[in-house]
Amino acid sequence: MSGAILLVGFIIVVALAFDYINGFHDAANSIATVVSTRVLTPMQAVAWAAFFNFVAAFGFGVQVAKTVGKGVVHAGVVDQWVILGGLTGAIAWNLITWYYGIPSSSSHALIGGFAGAAVAKAGWGSLAASGLLKITAFIVLAPVLGMALGFALMVATLWIFRRTRPTRVDTLFRRLQLVSAAFYSLGHGTNDAQKTMGIIAILLFSGG
Repeated sequence: MSGAILLVGFIIVVALAFDYINGFHDAANSIATVVSTRVLTPMQAVAWAAFFNFVAAFGFGVQVAKTVGKGVVHAGVVDQWVILGGLTGAIAWNLITWYYGIPSSSSHALIGGFAGAAVAKAGWGSLAASGLLKITAFIVLAPVLGMALGFALMVATLWIFRRTRPTRVDTLFRRLQLVSAAFYSLGHGTNDAQKTMGIIAILLFSGG
């Protein structure tokens, strides 16, 4: 087996290690409500979230994988070492933020690591400006939109159930938490699960 194939295999293992670290970095987001209210045990909640994360990649397209694969760095710059450098930087940042309990996006850590490795190799011209601008815009827009929609849904829920008995609300919402956790995991799967897909795809197409 040639050294190039061994290197590609090693980088794929590192990519999967990043995916694993991303899992325990972000998993609490998907299961916090159903575990804290004891709707599901931690193991049941993890299995529930894992199923819907997995399904998401097959039901909602791979646009995020395409953006990571082609929209961040110009293809001519990418080689195995750029990919390995990006993954290593992202893993280090994930572990640091996880250890200190800092809320941080694994997606942006990977994209930042990938972009940084490309700049180190070929300078700022190696970056795909349009893709990075789109990502940067949604770093700002996503939490603002989430806050606005969350507030609107909270007000609507309080108004709709304002005359309902607390016991009935508790029973209904314990069941609905399963639905919300499933949708959250689907959303997570359409985003985070595809990052590593994109990285592995560009690794395989970069001549490795």
